[in-house]
Amino acid sequence: MAKTQNIETTRQPKTLALCVWAPYNKTKNIDSYYEEFLNLIKTNGVVPDVVEKIKLRETHPVTFLTSGKLESLRQLCEANDIEEVIISEALTSQQEKNMSDYIHCEIFDRTQLILEIFEKAAHSGEGQAQVEIAMLKHAKTRLAGKGVHLAQQSGVFGLRGGPGETLKERERRHIEDQIKKAERKLGTLQKVRATQRKQRLNSKIPFVCLIGYTNAGKSTILNALTKSNVLAEDKLFATLDTTTRDLYLGDQKKTLISDTVGFIQLLPTKLIEAFKSTLSELEFASLLLIVVDVSDSEWKNHIKVVHEILDELDVDKPVLYVFNKIDKVEDREDTETQLDEYQPHVVVSANSKDELQPLSAFLYNWRSQI
Repeated sequence: MAKTQNIETTRQPKTLALCVWAPYNKTKNIDSYYEEFLNLIKTNGVVPDVVEKIKLRETHPVTFLTSGKLESLRQLCEANDIEEVIISEALTSQQEKNMSDYIHCEIFDRTQLILEIFEKAAHSGEGQAQVEIAMLKHAKTRLAGKGVHLAQQSGVFGLRGGPGETLKERERRHIEDQIKKAERKLGTLQKVRATQRKQRLNSKIPFVCLIGYTNAGKSTILNALTKSNVLAEDKLFATLDTTTRDLYLGDQKKTLISDTVGFIQLLPTKLIEAFKSTLSELEFASLLLIVVDVSDSEWKNHIKVVHEILDELDVDKPVLYVFNKIDKVEDREDTETQLDEYQPHVVVSANSKDELQPLSAFLYNWRSQI
């Protein structure tokens, strides 16, 4: 996928962002979904030359787009000299290959887009290993869609795998070796995490986890509560690695608080699988703080997405809804009325010490009762 680095020396491929409203997408605000997708592209450092929005009554198992939509896309790409298409949906390897062959452009699906963002955002050894494994597994599925050049016989003797091994088989074996290597590294890092977790559990110190939709303000809240300087940017997936800090409440009652990777709607299952080891920390939490950007028109859907992923992870813990960015809400009174069904909850603005006080007070009272 095209990157914005080295703009002066490298010509960037002409890119089309294809926003799709698929029949399985039950969002009530498709414009919000489109905006989120375009923000993902922006986060990855790509500026699309053309943005196209389409609605599908059905998807095709072989080409994803129906024949009429596919032909329209081909003509659009041809008219605009498009070289790359980034699509808002996750595709099978066969769908990706067939679309690419038909429109004569490189295709990048939702999974590849998010993986590239994750690759940039991962800084810890564990996070990097998880991303590497996910990217390798994704690449392995794409081997099935490679062209003839990867199906040719090598015809070279003495190679591991024997004479007549195809290039595709060699590539698959190489990827599998890389996956095993990354999994061994991840296993070692997970043992370290397990040891640290055991020490924490033995200490009986309460453990709080910040979770929520991406860009809801989790890192900003962590920084405000603990006087830390964890990266907090106004972009999707600014935080990927789990960060744990000491939190002192009132009369020095100590609590541990962790920030976690943000969630997003239609997050590909393989990406959830990749980060299960990191998100396993949620199983040991005493309290989950579900941070919600209440200024976002889709905040109710964001809560739904969070609960769906928690269910998928089989995590059932006490929660506190933290409705953040109240300072950006125009009709605060009406909004706060809508919050009544989410209990318990606090309303805050992480950018204001006074507006964050309700959260601090709740945590102090909660800690005092343990």
